[in-house]
Amino acid sequence: MNARKISIAPMMGWTDRHARYFLRLITKQSLLYTEMINTGALLHNDQTVGKQKRLLAYHASEHPLALQLGGSDPQALMQCALMAENAGFDEVNLNVGCPSDRVRSGAFGACLMAKPELVADCVRAMNTSVSIPITVKCRIGIDDMDDYQAFENFISVVASAGCETFIVHARKAWLQGLSPKENREVPPLKYDYVHRLKNQRPELTIVINGGVKTIETVQQQLHHVDGAMIGREAYHNPYMLASVDSHIYQDKSANIKSREEIVLEMCDYIDAELVNGVALHSMTRHILGLFQGRPGARAWRRYLSEESHRPDADTAVVKAALTKIIN
Repeated sequence: MNARKISIAPMMGWTDRHARYFLRLITKQSLLYTEMINTGALLHNDQTVGKQKRLLAYHASEHPLALQLGGSDPQALMQCALMAENAGFDEVNLNVGCPSDRVRSGAFGACLMAKPELVADCVRAMNTSVSIPITVKCRIGIDDMDDYQAFENFISVVASAGCETFIVHARKAWLQGLSPKENREVPPLKYDYVHRLKNQRPELTIVINGGVKTIETVQQQLHHVDGAMIGREAYHNPYMLASVDSHIYQDKSANIKSREEIVLEMCDYIDAELVNGVALHSMTRHILGLFQGRPGARAWRRYLSEESHRPDADTAVVKAALTKIIN
């Protein structure tokens, strides 16, 4: 999948369908990911059908789009993968990297790095039920199990079950003693592990994640791996993605929109969602970083943050916030 050159990381509480629609206004080519969805949330909730529809909802413009699942039961994952394919997702990704307490208590996420055979069983079960790609997002290790051989063994075992694409956060995770935020920053990056893996397993598609904050870094990484995944930087400074279609994907038809053009296009989407009862602030929270680095960016953020919560707030608030930008 050519879209893997740049992907936007699944981020809990952030990459919902409104954020993804907004990001798609900036880049048409990059691969987008949903927030992680627990298999239990899809399979075992009251009013399951309505819950499933909400969790799997997306706008048609979001493609290429991957659904990330959290879980460790092969049968449950198989059912959810089939639901994802039926809903039209382009990929199903298994989370083997999140180190949060909630994820550990559910026996999935980064703790699965210690159970490559179980991860392989999960991948194998999903592959038997769907034709779309099943991928794995993982770490280079956990706790004291952080040598290259253990990482390579994990990849080999899971690849033997039919996983051809791995998104690797090039840090290990400490499952005790560090918060999820600290696990994104404290353990040192070991890009060399990921580069070495690609050299040894050229037939696999390897995407690197962790510390990727500029398009220049993406370009550097593409000399070593097949793609780079950008996390919070793409959320806090989304306009960094404005040139990727033309520069990274070599799309000669790509149109680099101004920030103002993006805002006005987003307003059309917001108007349609307001009619459906969606609160304005649940959408505008995702666009606060659009003017990062521009004069007036702080006033833009403040105005949107304060005014979007009014009961009668609509896109007039967004357009008024635009007047705070200094041209």
